[in-house]
Amino acid sequence: MFANTKATNSFAVDDVPKAREFYSETLGLETKALSEEFGVMSIEMAGGRSTLVYAKPDFAPATYTVLNFEVDDIESAVDELAGRGVSFERYDGFDQDEKGIAHGPGPHIAWFKDPAGNILAVLQQPSAS
Repeated sequence: MFANTKATNSFAVDDVPKAREFYSETLGLETKALSEEFGVMSIEMAGGRSTLVYAKPDFAPATYTVLNFEVDDIESAVDELAGRGVSFERYDGFDQDEKGIAHGPGPHIAWFKDPAGNILAVLQQPSAS
């Protein structure tokens, strides 16, 4: 039924203008206001995909990662984000280095939060040997 449809991701925030500023200015992504009246915006992603972000009156931040940004060089990405004022999260059970990058099995990953407290991550797939 949905094999040929385009799916869209979405998540909520408490303040759409603040989110739009963070995603466009701090992360450098293209954003579009879709409805100022209803507090809806989109984040335009590579490959023509978009993610909807909407205001929710009884908002509570997600306790899981809502967006993963795959990068070729996680060290550079973390350094650049830190230079833009982004702080990285630390989680029990993960072997994270001084920058907050987890280098365990699977992708190398570093988590951070948007202004609403939603969890985001940059990740780098392990190189094939």
